[in-house]
Amino acid sequence: MSVCYALPPVRGKLTHDAPLAPLVWFKSGGSAEWLFEPADAKDLADFLYALDPSVPVMTLGLGSNLIVRDGGVPGVVVRLGKAFAKVAKVDDVTLDCGAGASGILVSSTARDNGIAGMEFLRSIPGTVGGFVRMNGGAYGGEVKDILVDCDVVLRNGDLVTLPVEQLHYSYRHSELPEGAIVVGARFRGKPGEPEAIQAEMDRISASREASQPLRSKTGGSTFKNPDGGKAWQLVDEAGCRGLQIGGAQVSEKHTNFLINTGDATSADIEELGEEVRRRVKAKSGVDLHWEIQRVGVKK
Repeated sequence: MSVCYALPPVRGKLTHDAPLAPLVWFKSGGSAEWLFEPADAKDLADFLYALDPSVPVMTLGLGSNLIVRDGGVPGVVVRLGKAFAKVAKVDDVTLDCGAGASGILVSSTARDNGIAGMEFLRSIPGTVGGFVRMNGGAYGGEVKDILVDCDVVLRNGDLVTLPVEQLHYSYRHSELPEGAIVVGARFRGKPGEPEAIQAEMDRISASREASQPLRSKTGGSTFKNPDGGKAWQLVDEAGCRGLQIGGAQVSEKHTNFLINTGDATSADIEELGEEVRRRVKAKSGVDLHWEIQRVGVKK
């Protein structure tokens, strides 16, 4: 990928032609033209303010629900690191969470402070930024149920706070402004006993371990559940359990998961997903929609 623009100075870290495969769960895909790891929210805001508006920018969290295509990602990929991974208690039922904090850290901090209602976050592979953007949910809970407001840096560099009402949440979707990067959020739960909270987290962890291929190179849930149905069931009924293209396979354990069996390219994984969609449409008439985000350039 060619560079034809100047990048603003930063206090964080800028890396040219940075491999993204090690940073995503599928362990496949190309490089970022530039990878930016900002020192803090102001570093990010100043960078975006000064960056040529025509340069594409995307955010990378834990890379759990993501296919990075083999041709790589043009422009700038922003990765929020340790500076954005802090979680602090605001009051008896509210946590202030950096966008880089994991669901495990948020739920564990909630437990330690006797805050219930955030246990489901433990089961979602990802970070607060992704949860807020996609209305992350599992085991009966959704981010819309606990979010108070969030801090975002807009593409023009403005840092603003948006209340939950402005996100207009629906299933796995929000109306965050185009190009906005979540840098922090406040989550509100309810009073609870740490022992009971831990018991619920243990129940969720055990259920997830039993039903999902957690020890494989995967991307989490591949397709959104259609209205009134379950994606995994439609995939199974279409005869796709174990279906393989190249090094990519539909999980035998949970058919709404695709896995990299070892040497899959991102093209293999995406092609397999599209083949599953074709077979489900032919069998049941249902159009499955990707839940996994696909970014970058096909090779």
